[in-house]
Amino acid sequence: MENFSCPRLLLVPLILQLLALSNGTSSSAKQECPIEIQPETMVLQYQSSGQSAVCKAENNVSDNNVYWLIRQKNGTNTENISWTPNTHEDWDPSPVCCAQVWGIGWCNKTLHYILYKLPENISVNGTVNNSASREEGSNMTLECEIVDVAPAKHLRVRWLWQRGNETIEPDSVRIINKSECSFPEDKFPVTVVCTRNITLNRTLHGLQVKCEAELNLGPEGPQPPPLMTSDPFTLSVHYKPRINTTKLPELVPVISGYKEELVCEADGNPAPTVTWNYTATAFLGSNGMLTVNEEGTYICTANNSLAIVKHEVKVILTEDYLPLLAGFVALTVVAISIIFIFIYSIYYKNTKMRRYSLKNPKLSIHNGNVAHNGWDIQLPVTKLS
Repeated sequence: MENFSCPRLLLVPLILQLLALSNGTSSSAKQECPIEIQPETMVLQYQSSGQSAVCKAENNVSDNNVYWLIRQKNGTNTENISWTPNTHEDWDPSPVCCAQVWGIGWCNKTLHYILYKLPENISVNGTVNNSASREEGSNMTLECEIVDVAPAKHLRVRWLWQRGNETIEPDSVRIINKSECSFPEDKFPVTVVCTRNITLNRTLHGLQVKCEAELNLGPEGPQPPPLMTSDPFTLSVHYKPRINTTKLPELVPVISGYKEELVCEADGNPAPTVTWNYTATAFLGSNGMLTVNEEGTYICTANNSLAIVKHEVKVILTEDYLPLLAGFVALTVVAISIIFIFIYSIYYKNTKMRRYSLKNPKLSIHNGNVAHNGWDIQLPVTKLS
């Protein structure tokens, strides 16, 4: 080993120059280097048992002229034809297999080597710009922090928006700005922070935000690619009360002698307090429902720490025309029935019940063409009407 390791060390500067060249201009640089690396790609997990890479020479190359050039903390070292990386620290060894070939000179091949590390932690947090409050209309910066991952440039980060078990598309909640991430080219573990700016509104309240990071190392890496998801970060948005005017219109008709229930519902965060301004005859139930039976103006007030909102309701009395309408309909039905019976009786009398007279009957000669059922005398009759 020592007899050929020293000359190799003397050639290290020359080899480094060769590695720095890109598609050299000499004819020998264009020729294929007659060495083979097994495996051509090595993807190892941090602190795994590891494996060896072997650099083999073809028939016309002596193994004595083939070796590995490895970059380490204390400089550049050489190894024989087999190299086993240290999966605890060899983040960027840049392993190169070198060979001295007759007719070509020095040539090399690079091992595609990746030592990867899954994140220690992934989390989401949110801060409001220039304010300690999370009021509606404020701008919030969401941060996804991916701690101690390598290599960072192979990360793919995605934001997830969920309400319960339902995944929500960002466009549906008006989150249209793109995520910003910085992926260092370093091969050793780093912390990656992705940010996303959003404008808070009441539709975002209670929404859960997650950050999903995938370490995609290509077909030689683990399949499927490792996927890590943060714990959910729940958005809390403070917004002013809003009274539900669908259930509580501005004008409410009440039939005289009857009661009507007025429902005042308000949405807000913090949860608003709902109160009524009403007359003495109205009754306020324990559930905040107001029962009224008189004309007047009633005011519903919803307030929280952000605002006080009022909604005015005008109650008007109307007459109950239902009994009159029912009586009119019944009278109409009776009248129509009487008219129908009268017309039918006249029709039946004229068409079904005719009157005949047997006065002064005239005997006629027996008609042989008429069957008399044993009778020999016909009784002529005269139609009276």
